[in-house]
Amino acid sequence: MSQRDLSLQTLRSLCPSEHHYLFSHWDELDESQRRGLYEQISQIDFEGLRREFGSLPVSEGGSEERMARSVCGTSQLADLAEPPEAVRLSERTPQLLAEANLEGSRAISAGEVAMVLVAGGQGTRLGFDQPKGMYSIGPVSGRTLFQMHVDSLRGAMKKFGVSIPLLIMTGPSTDGPTREYFAKRGNLGLSDQELMIFQQGTMPAVDAKTGRILMESTSSIALSPDGHGGIVRALAKTGWFERAEQRGIKHLFYAQVDNPLVRACDPLLIGLHRLAGSQATTQVVEKRFATEKVGNVVKLEGKTQIIEYSDLPERVARQTNPDGSLKLWAGNIAVHVFDVDFLQQCRHSAQALPFHRAHKTVGYVDEFGRTQVPEKPNAIKLERFVFDLLPAASKSLVVESLASESFAPVKNATGSASDTPETCKAALVDLHRRWLRSAGVELDEGCSVEIHPMWAWDEQEVQARFPHSARLQSDTFFT
Repeated sequence: MSQRDLSLQTLRSLCPSEHHYLFSHWDELDESQRRGLYEQISQIDFEGLRREFGSLPVSEGGSEERMARSVCGTSQLADLAEPPEAVRLSERTPQLLAEANLEGSRAISAGEVAMVLVAGGQGTRLGFDQPKGMYSIGPVSGRTLFQMHVDSLRGAMKKFGVSIPLLIMTGPSTDGPTREYFAKRGNLGLSDQELMIFQQGTMPAVDAKTGRILMESTSSIALSPDGHGGIVRALAKTGWFERAEQRGIKHLFYAQVDNPLVRACDPLLIGLHRLAGSQATTQVVEKRFATEKVGNVVKLEGKTQIIEYSDLPERVARQTNPDGSLKLWAGNIAVHVFDVDFLQQCRHSAQALPFHRAHKTVGYVDEFGRTQVPEKPNAIKLERFVFDLLPAASKSLVVESLASESFAPVKNATGSASDTPETCKAALVDLHRRWLRSAGVELDEGCSVEIHPMWAWDEQEVQARFPHSARLQSDTFFT
């Protein structure tokens, strides 16, 4: 960027006049600070902000009914129903399983599938001050979350005899450390052509009363990540959609880094997605109890939608069917399959990925450069949710899976009520013990086992490894 590009005249052309206060301290900044502020301003979607904040001030919220209006009108709450087009576990006949696995395997083998791993968060809630993907979770091996996912993908490559691209979406605080982590470890066995690390976008925090963009300092805007729904815009900026079209990639398998039980590019899920002609498919588990802290996959206005547990009044969550089962049974586990063509369409639609508002307390500097520390929420942060793509699809699908086979996130520190490193490790060990027992292996009580996906990617491959009976008496890592 030249000095001419850093001129106030250029900034004024980039920035609407009502936001020229963003560079009111320009003369006080050094060249590096000016360059950074210029880059931040050049990335702001001012038209999107104008659309979003056309009506201010914003209500502070408070009641559960008011929170629910962020997703649906109060009058619609009673109309929520279980998701349409759902493949329940009870409907997974041997014939359907065989057809779907074959269809998914064909798509993967033909090179029509890529995987995206959302890894933008720090391990703060785990007491871990690095990107969560670098957290050690292997019950015997000590492998990190990144290693668990990459190894699963490499196992899929081996099984289907094909190279599968892995796209890792980072956040502003995790991008640098993530790139360094992979560079120092030889991409964990992936080639440079198979790995792409890209950063999600950011959105400025906005004063809830005035609509003014808040400044973190005189040289920096108060920014925050734009949510996992920012993936479409972020991928578009990298040019990935054009490369995917050239390569013949038709489906994007989506997962989040904190759930190591995910099977990378699961052929069953991909096959069911294709057989149904779905544009957007989501994998779910049956909720353990009504108020479990997972998104609720529901039918609203004839469309599949996901309502966050925090946005759903408890009285609605507790509704039951005549047989006593939960009316809203389907819990979101953040595993999806999207058609690439569908994502291409959505990148041009503000309606497909709307912004969601969060009322937050954000420190800032005022027009005189003085630091202000509010005592209560003063700002609106904006983010997009990837699951908002579901109602935008002409055809979507919900596929139920067993939590014991697909969902063991690590979110909370040791000692918390759920989703801890201990519960995650126990789920991994239990799954692999079941695989070994199905192969005729006898295991001593309390014996921890872990299976590397390159040794055996699924239960069938474990069975092939043990043509004769065997016994394990100590902790073992099969690699």
